[in-house]
Amino acid sequence: MRNQFDIQLNQLNSELVEMGELVIEAIDNAVTAFLKHDINVAGTAEMLEKQVDQKERDIQNLCLKLLVQQQPVAGDLRLISSALKMITDLERIGDQAEDISNLVLFMADKPYIKEPEHIDQMAKATTKMVKESIEAFVARDINLAVEVCNHDDIVDKLFYTVKKDLIDLVHKDIENGEQAFDLLMVAKYFERIGDHAVNVAEWVIFSITGKKQID
Repeated sequence: MRNQFDIQLNQLNSELVEMGELVIEAIDNAVTAFLKHDINVAGTAEMLEKQVDQKERDIQNLCLKLLVQQQPVAGDLRLISSALKMITDLERIGDQAEDISNLVLFMADKPYIKEPEHIDQMAKATTKMVKESIEAFVARDINLAVEVCNHDDIVDKLFYTVKKDLIDLVHKDIENGEQAFDLLMVAKYFERIGDHAVNVAEWVIFSITGKKQID
């Protein structure tokens, strides 16, 4: 009985990794589309989001099967319930990657009013956080999960830098206002992706310790 349970837990890990890979692909595509003004890449967002949604449903079904058939307790129960919470955050990350791609399509006909180096840094930081939050779950690595949580401060500081720079540009020329708002929204979506990665990492910590933070 336990062998079958372990097989299904391994399948859960694999499914979560696959969902994480889809989400990271969605982020990477959004970043590429944004930095290169590539509407073709941006146009793949809806397809990827559908794949992420389907993977979320698959994992939900697997978790429910484990809960009903195996009736897990203690650590196993925390692991499965944490996975159910994690996939909600991963699905929302996929949504926000799609939102970024949609903004790219909207801004495609104009050059950016500012080089997006800080948004690029946010993108790289949040992608790293998403990857490492999934790795922490699979490896049961509390230290890596804590690193993800701590990394959020970097993303927040970058967001405030982007916000300040865009406000300064609007003050200099009100004509920059519309695109400044769109660029700020791109940065905000990356900030939210970072927040969701932290949520995933906190659920990793909970699945191991029973608490969402380390004292």
